[in-house]
Amino acid sequence: AAMPTRKPTRPANELIEGFAKLATSTIANALDDIGFHGVMAGLRPVVPGLRCVGPALTVRQTTGPVGSFPAADFRVGHMIDAAQSGDVIVVDNGGHPVSTWGGLASYSATLKGLAGLVVDGGVRDAEEIAELGFPVFSRHLVPTPGRSRIRVEAIGVEVAAGGVLVRPGDIVVADATGIAVVPADRAGEVLGLAERNAGDDERAMAELRDGLSFTAALEKFRRI
Repeated sequence: AAMPTRKPTRPANELIEGFAKLATSTIANALDDIGFHGVMAGLRPVVPGLRCVGPALTVRQTTGPVGSFPAADFRVGHMIDAAQSGDVIVVDNGGHPVSTWGGLASYSATLKGLAGLVVDGGVRDAEEIAELGFPVFSRHLVPTPGRSRIRVEAIGVEVAAGGVLVRPGDIVVADATGIAVVPADRAGEVLGLAERNAGDDERAMAELRDGLSFTAALEKFRRI
């Protein structure tokens, strides 16, 4: 059966560039401001210190014991083929400790200019990923192969990762602290709020330097 694939509307470059300058903590404050649950839980960077930002190319997978699916159903190549330069691939693998991605996939993604990968599941070849400097965030680091255990069900559909609903084209920002997902239809609003919060941080730092107590700073700046 043909896999459903939809081309999402891509967010404007100015939005991506704006979020690229902001920490996930600042963005999380802004997501609270609009009442959106967009912070993933339980996923960690394979290489600490790398960050990525870009529109989500979403993938939904099913996982079973070895031999569950034909090897052809693994379809990692389809995931990379469907993504455009600058995309962050977001994989919903239900949190299974099975590897859906490794060193060669990371190399291929780097050549294509992909921004990064977020997997609610497992990846492997941590040393190769580190050598490539490709930003990968996952729930598990595990050598168990995905071939015959994983089937790609759909690309470009709504998925869940780290407890967050992710739609194609939503903006994903991932850094050493965590992963924030900004809904595409409210990205401009969230960016404006987040930039204001970042400004508050800078003003608070200046006032702390001038002798303001942290207690007073927390009172004065409600989003630091």
